Amino acid sequence: MRLSVIVPALNESAAIAACLEPLQPARRDGHEVLVVDGGSTDDTRDQAAPMADRVLESPRGRAVQMNHGAHAASGDVLWFLHADTRVPEDAVDRIVDACHGGRRTWGRFDVTLDASGVAFRIIETSINLRSRFTGIATGDQGMFVSRRLFDAVGGFPELPLMEDVAMSQALRQRGLPVALSTRLHTSARRWQDNGTWRTVWLMWRLRFAFFLGADPADLHRRYYGSSS
Repeated sequence: MRLSVIVPALNESAAIAACLEPLQPARRDGHEVLVVDGGSTDDTRDQAAPMADRVLESPRGRAVQMNHGAHAASGDVLWFLHADTRVPEDAVDRIVDACHGGRRTWGRFDVTLDASGVAFRIIETSINLRSRFTGIATGDQGMFVSRRLFDAVGGFPELPLMEDVAMSQALRQRGLPVALSTRLHTSARRWQDNGTWRTVWLMWRLRFAFFLGADPADLHRRYYGSSS
């Protein structure tokens, strides 16, 4: 089984090397790493090039970039990883074990936020428990899916926001995800930049609005407008 790790990136020069470095043993074992740049104006592409099999260019938009990477990928399983995420040494082995023999065809990891404090422990625990209860994964959790299933659902809906939730809903119709307890370390910067509980409240409201059928473009404006 061969994995294709797909990392969408946009102006991630401060984080991309730390994301890709733990993936180098997987490359030596025959898996591939693709970075899909959405038009960075920093040196993200230059930093990524020595540590990726290919650095692709795509129109901006996380869903668009991930679909672009999936189209170029050659692996049996596609693993979508955010550029501000750090993976443990056994992450690839855990995915291979989970997907071996086609028993389970998609899944995600638990997460740990890279910030200290009780508030962040509560938030990450809530993320992990909510995902286990609902069968919905977010991009921070390192979603992986078999090529066959990815193609069957038509890839990520190319929405400006909530593409991960929409993808999870489509995948969940084909089967529940495997929930790996191995933890990815992901950035807490959005909570730190915009206020911890304010961001939690905003994200819950946006997610609820999405489930009620709100326009993802409007949700995108509300989310990123709050960050400006």
